[in-house]
Amino acid sequence: MDIILLVVLAALVVFMFWNSRKRMKKMKEEQEAKARQTVPGVEVMLNGGIFGTIVSYNADDLDEPAQIEIAPGVVIRVHTQAIARIITPSEAEDEETAEVSEYDSVEVPDDASSLTPPVADTDAARIETAEETRRRLEGNDKH
Repeated sequence: MDIILLVVLAALVVFMFWNSRKRMKKMKEEQEAKARQTVPGVEVMLNGGIFGTIVSYNADDLDEPAQIEIAPGVVIRVHTQAIARIITPSEAEDEETAEVSEYDSVEVPDDASSLTPPVADTDAARIETAEETRRRLEGNDKH
């Protein structure tokens, strides 16, 4: 009876050790994949829910703060562990589509078109690219 108990206990310890190694290996692979994707110009979400674009990031020295632009001209320094995830273009498109689909069921009266103000400047609503942001922050923008 004592031998069976010891065998079961040993099997449980071996299973726990094997399972924890497997989990650690998976976490390490996820961290390495995130580190490869974390480059300047990529949109990220921080742990606080703030979205921004990476301006500078040192993958060799993770203690050095990353610089994240959260609005045009507003750059914050955060610890590299504050970057929760990388936002892929498909995720950003899904979020935009979800916002639009909320208003698809709203009925608009026929005479409501006269209530809409004309759009003055379409360039004001244009979102700059990561390269334009980098040039503007480095002071190389000739505008």
